[in-house]
Amino acid sequence: MFRFGNPEYLWLFFLMPLLLALYIFLNIRKRKDVEKMGVRSTLKKMMPGLSLKRSYLKFWLIFAALCVGIFMVARPQFGTKVELVEKEGIELAIAMDVSNSMMAEDVSPNRLARAKQILTRLIDVRKNDKVALIVFAGEAYVQMPLTSDTQSAKIFLNSIDPSLVPIQGTAIGQAIGLGMSSFSSDQDISKAMIIITDGEDHEGNAATMAAEAAKAGITINVVGIGSPDGSPIPSPERGSNFMADNEGNVVVSRLNEQMGMEIAQSGEGIYVRADNSNNAVRALEARLDELDTGKTTSLSYSEYDEKFPILAWILLVLLIVEVLIYDMKNPLFRNVRLFESEE
Repeated sequence: MFRFGNPEYLWLFFLMPLLLALYIFLNIRKRKDVEKMGVRSTLKKMMPGLSLKRSYLKFWLIFAALCVGIFMVARPQFGTKVELVEKEGIELAIAMDVSNSMMAEDVSPNRLARAKQILTRLIDVRKNDKVALIVFAGEAYVQMPLTSDTQSAKIFLNSIDPSLVPIQGTAIGQAIGLGMSSFSSDQDISKAMIIITDGEDHEGNAATMAAEAAKAGITINVVGIGSPDGSPIPSPERGSNFMADNEGNVVVSRLNEQMGMEIAQSGEGIYVRADNSNNAVRALEARLDELDTGKTTSLSYSEYDEKFPILAWILLVLLIVEVLIYDMKNPLFRNVRLFESEE
C-alpha cells in the first residue's frame, strides 16, 4: 500500500514545465547574444575551456534534484512498520456505554461525544499503559483487545457510535465480565477498569460483578455522564426532534448517580461525574497513578512507513555531483573524456 503524507505538495510539479521553458528561453537568448559578438566557431576557439554540455548537465541535475525534493516533502509512505515497544504502565480496560440515551445533550456537545473527549485525553496521558476498549448497551462487545498501541485505541474510540450495539439497555455487568477476561495473566501489573455511562436501565448484577473484579485485583472506576435532571434524547428518525414512548411522551434520560457510586464502591474504585470541565479526567489520572506499574513488551503497528529518507539521500547525491561539475573544462581532468564532442 502506497500513499503520500502531504500530497498537496505534488502541485509544485506544475511549476517544473515553467522552469524548463524559462531555461530554454534564456539559453536561446544567450546564443543570440553570443552570435552578435562574432562567428560561433571563432568564438569557440577563443574560449577552449568552455563546456556547454557541462552547463546543460548541471541544469538537469538541479532540475532532477528539485523533482526529488518535491517528492520528498510530499512524504511518500509505503508498507507497514512494525516495532517492538517496551513500556512501564498498567493494564486498563475502558467500557463505554453506547445506548441511545448517550446522545442526550445535557453535556456539550452530547454525552457520547463528551465521553470520547474525556477518554481521548486520558489515553493521551496514559501512553505507557496497555488499553482495551469495550462497548455496551443491551449487550457488551470487545471493540479492541488489550494493546499498547494507544494511537489505534484512539482510532477505534472515534469510530464508536450507538449503531455498534443494536440491542438497547445498559449491560454494565456483562461489560465488567468482558473487561475481566480482557486482561493478561501477568500478576506483576496492576489492572483497572473505567466504565463511562449514564447508568439508565442498567442490569442489577453490575455491583456484584464489580465486587468479583475487585477480588481478582481489578479496580473498577465509574464515570457518570449526564445530569440528574435529565435531557430528552434526540431521535435518529427524520421528522421527529426527540424520542418518544408508545404513548407519544418525550423520553427524558437521567443520570443514575446512585448506581454509579454503588458499582465504584463494590469495585474499590472511585466515582466521578463528567461535566464540561476536566475535573473527571484529573480525578481518574490521580487514581490510576496510585497503582503499581510493570514492564510490558508488545508489537506496535503503524499502517505506513515513511520513505522520504531514501529521497533525501538521492537529493544529496545529486547536489554534490552538481557542485563537483565545473562549467569550464577542469585542467586536472584534461585527459578524461566524459564529453567527447564538445561544443
